[in-house]
Formats: sequence, C-alpha cells, structure tokens
Amino acid sequence: MNKHTKTFILCVGSLILGSGAVQADKLADVLARGKLIVGTGSTNPPWHFRDEAGNLAGFDVDVAKIVAKGLFDDAEKVEFVIQASDARIPNVVTDKVDITCQFMTVTAARAQQVAFTLPYYREGVGFLLTKDAKHKTYDELKAAGAAVTVSVLQNVYAEEMVHQALPEAKVDQYESVDLMYQALNSGRADAAATDMSSLKWFMKQNPDKYLDAGYGWNPQTYSCAIKKGDADWLNFVNIALREALSGVEFATYSASFEKWFGEAPPAPKIGFPAELR
Repeated sequence: MNKHTKTFILCVGSLILGSGAVQADKLADVLARGKLIVGTGSTNPPWHFRDEAGNLAGFDVDVAKIVAKGLFDDAEKVEFVIQASDARIPNVVTDKVDITCQFMTVTAARAQQVAFTLPYYREGVGFLLTKDAKHKTYDELKAAGAAVTVSVLQNVYAEEMVHQALPEAKVDQYESVDLMYQALNSGRADAAATDMSSLKWFMKQNPDKYLDAGYGWNPQTYSCAIKKGDADWLNFVNIALREALSGVEFATYSASFEKWFGEAPPAPKIGFPAELR
C-alpha cells in the first residue's frame, strides 16, 4: 500500500467518524421511537412474573419503568421482551432490546460483553425458617451443629455454599425450588438456604408462616445491562437509577422495594452526597 492510498483511507475514515455514522446514539433513537424496549423474564417472582391479572410485574419491571419515566415522563412507555436468562446478553448486543433488567449478576467476564449500569440490588443467600421451627435464629442453627439439616437447590457448589455459613450442617439438595421448600414445610429440613430476595418475598406473602434467620452471605450485585460503546446512553440510565436510589425518584424506588421485599430501604441522608465519600 503506497502513501497516497494510506492518506486516502485515513481521510475517508476521518470523514466517517466526523459525520457520526459509526457513533452509537441509543438515547436519541429511543426518544425518537417514543418507547423503551426492555428485556426481562416472566417466571421469577418477586423479580419478573405474571400477576393474577396476567400483567407483567416485579422489581425488575418497576426498575425498567423508572428508566422509562426518566425518558418520557411516563413509566408506561415501555415494551417488554420476554427472554430466557441465556438471551440477556445476546439480545442487548444485537439491539433486540435497549436494555436488559433481569436480575443479572455483575461479573468481570460479563462486563467484557456488555456495559453494566449502577447496581439496583445486592443479592445474597439467607436461611428461611418456619415460625414453629426448633431453631429460630442463625446463632441457634450454628450452635446445633450437625443436628441441623438444610435444604437447598441442587448445584455443584450448593454444599460448599451452605457450609460457608453452617460448617457442620447436613445438606440435602433438591432438584427444584418447590421441593426445597416442601422439605422445610414438612419438617424434613430445619432451614432452607435460598436467595435473600426470595426469602423476603416468601415472608411478605406469608407473614405468619416464615422467619428470617438473620444472616446473609454470598453477595451478588444486580444491575441492568446495555450494549457497550454508547457513553451517553449509559450515562442517562445511570442518572435515572441514581436519582431513584438517592434523589427525586426515591419514593418510587422505595415503594417498589417495600412492595416486593417487605421492608423499606434506608432513606438518602440529606446534605453532603454520601456516594461521593
């Protein structure tokens, strides 16, 4: 390649970049379309599921509506695309959806494929107990040692995970969440090790039946995901989420949090922005 050809290619490249032809502008595209397209699920309460009326509901759904409200001042200007968990990244990367909000755990490996927003929930594992259980706190479970049986969803890491919290407990693994909870309800298990969000949801739905042992571990961060390479879109979504967590939309976020998890999140402290410390 001679120097004249190289100069021509560089000039053409500069013109293309200067024209913005290769620059993503998802924010402008969404605003022009008049609705936000969100990827999520439909089978995992309290995150995303069909309510008794058949409407999509859950915390992920509410988070997506917060973003839609920021865009259009109308939380209902959103179209949900129901997707399997393994489609969360592909649907963002191929622009089938503008954003995925689907209890997606942030990992460094995934961050090589998508851009993650600010976190909107910190997941973990807890022990669900029945109110008539022999052991009613984490300390009592731990003190009982090998006399305690814990039910858990079958997984290659399940036993190791339970033993991080209760080193001596017996661990019974089950093929489904329903069977895991049946073991707890029937007394075959003293506690069920489950996602903290599920634990809080169960307690919210059955306030007279279940207890939280009062210990959580194995933290995971949940964030929405967007396509990489569009700083303006990521900045907008982050601002919408930030103001829901700590600013003008906190009342909306707080009401949703309490609705699905049975407790109010701590209110932002007025004065110096704590997130800047």
